[in-house]
Order: sequence, then structure tokens, then C-alpha cells
Amino acid sequence: MWWSIFGGCGPHWRIISSIVSQKFMRREDVKGQNEGRLKRLLGRVQGGDRGSLAEAITLVETTHAGKKLMAKEMLEAILIENSKKGETKSLRIGLSGPPGAGKSTFIEIFGKSLTKMGKKVAVLAVDPSSATTGGSLLGDKTRMPELTRDMNAYIRPSPARGHLGGVTRSTNEVILVCEYAGYDVIIVETVGVGQSEYAVSNMVDIFVVLIPPGGGDELQGVKRGIVERADILLVTKCDGDLKNAAHRTQYEYQSSLKFMRPSNPNWKTKVLGVSAKTSEGFDEFWQEILNYQKATEETFASKRAHQRVIWTWTHVQDGLQQFIMEDLDLKSKTDQLIHQVEGGLVNPGTAADKIISFFTSHLVNNSNSNSDKIN
Repeated sequence: MWWSIFGGCGPHWRIISSIVSQKFMRREDVKGQNEGRLKRLLGRVQGGDRGSLAEAITLVETTHAGKKLMAKEMLEAILIENSKKGETKSLRIGLSGPPGAGKSTFIEIFGKSLTKMGKKVAVLAVDPSSATTGGSLLGDKTRMPELTRDMNAYIRPSPARGHLGGVTRSTNEVILVCEYAGYDVIIVETVGVGQSEYAVSNMVDIFVVLIPPGGGDELQGVKRGIVERADILLVTKCDGDLKNAAHRTQYEYQSSLKFMRPSNPNWKTKVLGVSAKTSEGFDEFWQEILNYQKATEETFASKRAHQRVIWTWTHVQDGLQQFIMEDLDLKSKTDQLIHQVEGGLVNPGTAADKIISFFTSHLVNNSNSNSDKIN
């Protein structure tokens, strides 16, 4: 027994007991301080303090181990509060499109029209990160000057940090924080088109793709993916010299829809034209969103439940990769294998199977080691 190893209840045991007690008390003090701080922070967030909302989102996005623990506690508190109220009736809109489609301009006009209706709008704009430095410009606020000054709107630019489709690992959790702060409409703007449709569509209620007129051949490669994932397609810049080209693009996508299965059996994907210059088409767009909500009302709760499961597995995958890269033994074996993959000596699929084998063997060895210590 432990007390026989350290000389029963002698001075050595009393010293160790004192040290353990002090550490435990310090942990409890830190936990108590965190609880008090989080309670005050969430109170300010719910009260509409924008600075506190920014602080809460920064906490969710952090990579610092200690602050990540605080973020988990904060999100648990939000979920407990939300469970008392039931499923939130906020509207989550995913917005994507190729560079030059006019996403920021569209969001500003659309966001202002929503705030005039008395709604609170949060825009989560994900900017691409540099592959060399990892930095981002985060310039969305400069492209939405009017909406930035609107007290019923909140714009949060975030770096993509290499995540698929520009949707960061924490975007889904940031949505929860914004909803807790009382925002009715959450707009998630992604980096571009392609795989981003699959990432963002798994966290929003309705997915919208903006398409510039006269896209031509460069859009043909992503057309099927866009049509399959989108609930509404918006052809932008339907004004001036581009009006005819915009109508042609609108017709092309309407024709494509005939051969595609809609993303929701209760809804047929719509193709609309809008103009930020003349504000043409924005009222029709909002009406189609309301129509979509009504048509998919029965599947609303089940869709969000399914999305939560998808993002659970996304977090599991990220967590396992992080665990492998942080464990010295696993990282050493994995690095050697990756080097062989780079040299063309090992197939990526085979390498992935071996990495999983390393991980499971590591777990078994640790389990056996712990059993030996207990025995």
C-alpha cells in the first residue's frame, strides 16, 4: 500500500499528502475562478456587449490548451442554457461562390435589409490563409463599411488556417455563441467553391451559392457540385452591360437542374438573379428563404441533429491526428512513413493503414503497461 511505501503515517507521507492537497486546492481554485469569469463573460454576451462576444469567440478559436478547456466549459454552459429553451429558431445561411462573385457586396446589402426588418445579423467571414506564412488579410470589414457600423450586425473575420473549404474547425461552435448572444440570422461566408460546399452545408440551414455572369468554361468543372449542394443559386451583377450575360447564366443553371437530384426532397433548387447596384432581386431572394423554411420545417430538427453528429466525427478525426503528432514515439514512426510516401516508396492508403496500426498498438501497449503497474 502507498502508506507502507512511504513509512506509514510518518513525516514523508505527511509532506507528500500536503503537496497533493495543495495542488488539488489550487486546481479547485483555478476551476472556481474560471467558472466565475465564464459566468460574467456569458452574462455580458447575452446582454449584447460586442466586446464580450468577440472575447468569447476568440476563446472558442484558440489553440492554447488551457483556454481550450475554458472554451469547452463555456460551450457546455451555453448548451445547458439552450436545452432549457429548446431548439433555437435562428436562421443559419451558408454563402459561397468563386472570387469576383461579389459575396461581400451582396452580404452588406442583404444584411442591411435584414437589420431594417429588426433582425440581428452575425456574419462569420472566413478568409483564406497564406500557405507560406499562415497569415490572413481579414479584410471583410473594409468591404462592408455600412454593415460594420450597424449596431444590429456583427462581422467576425476568421483565418481559414488550411481547413477544408475555408470552414474552420471552430466555425460551428462560433455559430452557437452568436445565437446565444441573440443573433437571429447567422451568415457563414466561405473562401470559394469546390469542397467547401460539403463543409459549410453541414452546419447551416440553407446553402446559397453566388455565381458571376458569363462564368464560361472555368465554372463547368464545379457546376455539378454546386447544383447538388445548393438550395438557392444566385446569379449576381444582373445590371448594365452584364444583364444579358446574367440572364444567360441563369438559364444555363436552370437547365442543369433538370438533371440533378435536389439536396432536399421537399425543395426544388431555385435560380435567381440579383443586383447589388440596383437592389433588384433581394426581396425575391428573402421570400424564397422564407418559402424554404416553410417547406423544410418538418426536417429542421433532424437536419441539425445530423449535422451535430457529422461535426462530432470531424472533431474526432482532428483530435486523433493531433494526438499522433504530439506523441513522440508515434510522431517518429509517422514521420518516417511520410518520408517514404514523399519518395514514392509507400502508397498513401497503405501508409494510412500503418499509421492506424501504430496508433492501436500504442494504445494496447499503454493499457498493458498500466495493468502491470496496478498489479
